[in-house]
Amino acid sequence: MAQVAGYGPGALFQLLRDGQARTRSELADLTGLARSTIAARVDLLLTSGLIRAAGSGTSTGGRPPSRIEFNPGAGAVFAIDLGATHASVAITDLGATVLDIQHLRLRIDAGPESVLDRCLATLAELLAANRALEGVQLAGIGIGVPGPVEHSTGRPINPPIMPGWNQFDIPHYIQQRYPVPVLVDNDVNILALGEHALSWFTARDLVFVKVATGIGAGIISGGEIQRGAAGGAGDLGHVQVPYSKDSPRPPEDERDLEAIASGTAIAESLRERGLDAPDSAAVVKLLNAGNTDAIMATRQAGREVGEVLATVVNLLNPSIIVIGGSIARAGEHLLAGIREVVYRRSITLATQHLAIVQSQAGDSAGALGAAIMVSRHVLTEESVESMLDPGRLPTRTDR
Repeated sequence: MAQVAGYGPGALFQLLRDGQARTRSELADLTGLARSTIAARVDLLLTSGLIRAAGSGTSTGGRPPSRIEFNPGAGAVFAIDLGATHASVAITDLGATVLDIQHLRLRIDAGPESVLDRCLATLAELLAANRALEGVQLAGIGIGVPGPVEHSTGRPINPPIMPGWNQFDIPHYIQQRYPVPVLVDNDVNILALGEHALSWFTARDLVFVKVATGIGAGIISGGEIQRGAAGGAGDLGHVQVPYSKDSPRPPEDERDLEAIASGTAIAESLRERGLDAPDSAAVVKLLNAGNTDAIMATRQAGREVGEVLATVVNLLNPSIIVIGGSIARAGEHLLAGIREVVYRRSITLATQHLAIVQSQAGDSAGALGAAIMVSRHVLTEESVESMLDPGRLPTRTDR
């Protein structure tokens, strides 16, 4: 689509994404464009549905000027957060407000076709229950998976707890049903996005650490998620834990963090003590019951996580470290161990304003993060310009 010099419609739209309603006059003042140019581009965006009327501004004489604002209801996003033994499936608007969500019990090792088909069937059920969404344009689909992902292709790469998923083309499989952008990322990255949006949106530098069946981290630096060169950033669980004289481990123990401090590892240590702890879910039950052995083992796991996070703090200097996952939700024991080591082993400048906190976002954080990932992708200046192209055929939610 041919562009007029200056702010195109896509660039103009970015000024309205902050949720603040503005008049055409205010937009002209912000951009330096002629009011006739602003009017033409605003009319184009109004026709697309991406913006909407938002009442009147203050009059300086005569009829009050009309205001316009971003319209998050112009499209819908499907969001899927997959874990080792669970999934959250949601529908959101373009502002990443969750319109409906369902939590499922499933096993990621059932394989990609089985898991994805069940999630798509659940989305269809949610759509059927929300008739107001019928015919709304589907903007894209976001998916988080519990393993390393090549973000540029959406393919899991050698995921340790996802048998059958290696190199599986998730976007292609989904697009056979819904031909829209499909973005796939590691589940901890989308959890970081969700946690940041819900609880810590003013923080520019945040690290989210998930301790559950496995361990991973999502890194937000300068307000943006950091995926690294190929999508492997944040693989905290496969960092070797440095030896500490305070640890009960022998000096020759060179295992990775996940093998020492994950829920699976804690369960193994409890079984060695004679407790019935087949998995991380059993660890959570023991912690909730106040079992002394489980509390001690979890606090020590926190110390081991802290040994690795101390390096992260010195290297990245985040303002907030958020600890999430099933083990963190079962009380303060894990956090206590982490804080004990991080504040002792990190430099004072990096810790003087550092907060180490428990996740606040709850079960919807992953789905919310997946929706945010999609919204940021489809509402860029370039994407909006493409969306306004009359040759583009929209995909409707009622396929």
